[in-house]
Amino acid sequence: MKNYLPILILILSIGSINAQSTNKLKKDLLNSIDQKSNDLISISDNIWEAAEVAFREEKSADYLIDYAEKNGFKIDKGLAGMPTAFTATYGEGSPVIGIIGEFDALPGLSQTTVPYKNELLEGGAGHGCGHNLFGTASLGAAVAIKELIEKGALKGTVKYFGTPAEEKFFGKLWMIREGVFDNLDVVMDWHPGDKTEANVQPSLALVDFMVEFTGQSAHASADPWNARSASDALELYTHGINSYREHVKPSVRIHYHIQDAGQVVNVVPDYSRIWVRVRDITRDGLVPVYDQVKRMAGGAAVMANVEHNVSLISGIHDLLPNRTGGVVMQKNLESLGDIIYTEEEIEFAMQMQKENGKPTLGIDGKIRPLRETLESPGGGSTDVGDVSYNVPVVSLAATTAPKGVPWHSWSVVASSGMSIGHKGMLHATKALGMTMIDIFKDKNLRDEIKKEFDERIGNYKYDPFLDPGSPPIDYVD
Repeated sequence: MKNYLPILILILSIGSINAQSTNKLKKDLLNSIDQKSNDLISISDNIWEAAEVAFREEKSADYLIDYAEKNGFKIDKGLAGMPTAFTATYGEGSPVIGIIGEFDALPGLSQTTVPYKNELLEGGAGHGCGHNLFGTASLGAAVAIKELIEKGALKGTVKYFGTPAEEKFFGKLWMIREGVFDNLDVVMDWHPGDKTEANVQPSLALVDFMVEFTGQSAHASADPWNARSASDALELYTHGINSYREHVKPSVRIHYHIQDAGQVVNVVPDYSRIWVRVRDITRDGLVPVYDQVKRMAGGAAVMANVEHNVSLISGIHDLLPNRTGGVVMQKNLESLGDIIYTEEEIEFAMQMQKENGKPTLGIDGKIRPLRETLESPGGGSTDVGDVSYNVPVVSLAATTAPKGVPWHSWSVVASSGMSIGHKGMLHATKALGMTMIDIFKDKNLRDEIKKEFDERIGNYKYDPFLDPGSPPIDYVD
């Protein structure tokens, strides 16, 4: 009988050498990120200060582009008809690992870096979702990986995606349609939060549409009988939506924003406009609700004797989680350990929680265990979901704000511009970079990530919620 022991010993030795090599690369990457921490914090703070909303992120995009160019990346700008959409690429050949960056702010959330509400710029925007941290951390990881490719320690291509307008119009949809996300093996993603964990949860699908009512104006007192009120139609429509909320599944969410209901009190309005959003667990779940809410607009128009028009803005898919990648991300998070905070940072967090009427729990910097993937997620939506229907996405959440404070609020803006946000950002940079090393080095891992992606997507044919035409970059608020 042939003796296979020497072969087994050789295989085990090679495995041990490969593990040591990977660990050495991760140590080098962590040192590189530590050396760049001041640069990354500066970029993040500059984007925080610029606080630019959807499709207006000129300064924010430039801060990221300048840093990528300085570090030897090839830049492609103005992608898919969006001036602030870009990619930064380094390397050649396979594998091609992408990483997503966002950098848009939210209107009306201007705030200083204090633990109580204090507007920085009257009526200004603010990073109430931490995207100043998001875009910066992702680029920091990409630069650290680029250095390893440049040294010959890794082979392949790293590609950073600067994606605008995530909060409002979902810029990734146009980038996907134009093929910007084609020919990738895996895409990395993260998001600021109040906990740190590998993200293996889906998000909610949604669709946005505009309803406009058009009637006839007249003097509100002298001859209102000559009017057909677009404002009446809008009120009837919102009443219908609010009544319908009782009769949808618990997973459904319906929101609206009245954008125009008339200008003065003594004129019956001949025009009104409302932005409506429907969410559910999957696209298939939200479509019947979407169809019904559109039909209700026609009913409101009939009752008010006005005309109406419904136009699609855009919509996004749920996020397809990838547990295979999540397990690797989890191991790297556990290797990094918890985020440690100073007494001053904990006091800042507790004061902020008190201001919000929340329990004074401080900050949760602990690494959460890997959770089971839920079938019925709560929370928000992201156009990363559409990316995940085209290429496997490995995702992460990192603590950048105190526990339990409201998201999309002044509290997150304040935290995103100071050391609590900075620490979470740098932790995310490191975890993303470490996991990218694993994916670059291990073809079997890439194959398993792709296998799970194929199993989850099954026979589904991706079809974006997007009408033909250019992105609405010239929109009026």
